[in-house]
Amino acid sequence: MSSLGKTPFIPTADAPLYQQLYIHMRSVILHGELKGGSKLPSTRALADEFNISRNTVVNAYRQLTAEGYLESIEGSGSFVVHVLPDDLLAPSESPSSSSEQQSDVRVPTLSKYASLQLVHASTSASIARPFSSEIPALDVFPADIWSRLIVRGARQMKGNLLKYQESAGYYPLREAIAAHIAISRQVHCSPEQIVIVSGSQGALDLSARMLVNAGDPVWMEDPGYIGARGAFLGVGARPVPVPVDEEGLIVKEGIRRAEGARLAYITPSHQFPLGHTMSLSRRLELLEWAKRADAYILEDDYDSEYRYADRPLAALQGLDTAGRVIYIGTFSKVMFPSLRIGYLVLPPPLVKPFLKVRRLINIHNPLLEQVALTDFINEGHFARHLRRMRSLYAERRAILLSALQKLPLDVESPEAGLHCIGWLPRGIDEQTVVRQAAAHDLDLTPVSTFAMEPFSRQGLLLGFAGFSAHELRSGVRRLKDILQSV
Repeated sequence: MSSLGKTPFIPTADAPLYQQLYIHMRSVILHGELKGGSKLPSTRALADEFNISRNTVVNAYRQLTAEGYLESIEGSGSFVVHVLPDDLLAPSESPSSSSEQQSDVRVPTLSKYASLQLVHASTSASIARPFSSEIPALDVFPADIWSRLIVRGARQMKGNLLKYQESAGYYPLREAIAAHIAISRQVHCSPEQIVIVSGSQGALDLSARMLVNAGDPVWMEDPGYIGARGAFLGVGARPVPVPVDEEGLIVKEGIRRAEGARLAYITPSHQFPLGHTMSLSRRLELLEWAKRADAYILEDDYDSEYRYADRPLAALQGLDTAGRVIYIGTFSKVMFPSLRIGYLVLPPPLVKPFLKVRRLINIHNPLLEQVALTDFINEGHFARHLRRMRSLYAERRAILLSALQKLPLDVESPEAGLHCIGWLPRGIDEQTVVRQAAAHDLDLTPVSTFAMEPFSRQGLLLGFAGFSAHELRSGVRRLKDILQSV
């Protein structure tokens, strides 16, 4: 019997090893094989027992601690908590009914792929706290104009607009998007190549369904966007971590690790989370590999509208002459997150098959918001909003960078995006800082959260877009106190 309970830990090739260990440990905790208060083996002892890297165990322990399944007591080790996070989420019961039903409680049996996806699933906080990197400046969005357009759109909803619509989305909106990205991003496409989906996550999910078989290798930037990794795991793909440097994804390393990959997911204009821009030589190298390998490239252009030193860079899609790039855009970051409208720009041969499968998922997106967004773009409100946001975000970014000069952080802030990174001094544990920050009403995300392989540096994402000058300066003061205390 293992020191982690009766159920043996049997690694497979389906996912990174630390994720598999995390899933296994979470399962034995939820099934009661490890009781509340149980002390876990040291990371070194468990690594020796399973004949795996100690870093693998450390990352699994960190994930379980961050999610509330374990607690770390300095000088004593790691212990299973007495009240699991799953218990806290359950509806409250009277003591008698709880004890009577205790024997009937079962952990739901999920598919293997769903269990892998759970590692990457998260629930965003409903209250924005400094320094969340997910929140744009909602306080200055022109809500009055948007409300007027929604009302106008509702009045137009009659006749054919009340019937089922094209799975590709509202055609006038696709026309407006095609015109906008041709100018702003140098994306070459017709409206017929555009498919409206539910945000960039909807685009990733549909692309994964259409292009990847179970077991297929998929290149992933490492560190990189967790939502993309979750979409690929959901179809049984094998994410292949490919490191990034100042020029973006290292194509030669991707070829060395999985030359025959079916797909490569990248954020070339503003790499998430590190912020690097992919160089022209790397872009050409990646396009050449995709053409040679008969692979596709998913270009996620999630926030490239926001550059502060010069105009936004041209998209990779504009360089593609072989029909290998699928371009993903979204309005979540440039407008507001609850507007679940994103889009795919597909190479022509992929349009019909994508639309047939897209209709099986949810037929099409709700129409009213698409009508309003069309007017928002065509009447010039969108372009004015972007100009205003670039100016505001540049100002907030400068305020944050100035305030951070007083902290013992190595701050990295490219001239783009909605967050910067504060690299921690050696000897300070990022998970400890994150927990302390949450207690002081700060929302910090460790860079290592996005890494598939052990990451050499410990750092924090520091979002600035959704917070006033006062909130940013106050948050930095609290962060300073936290860093001094740890």
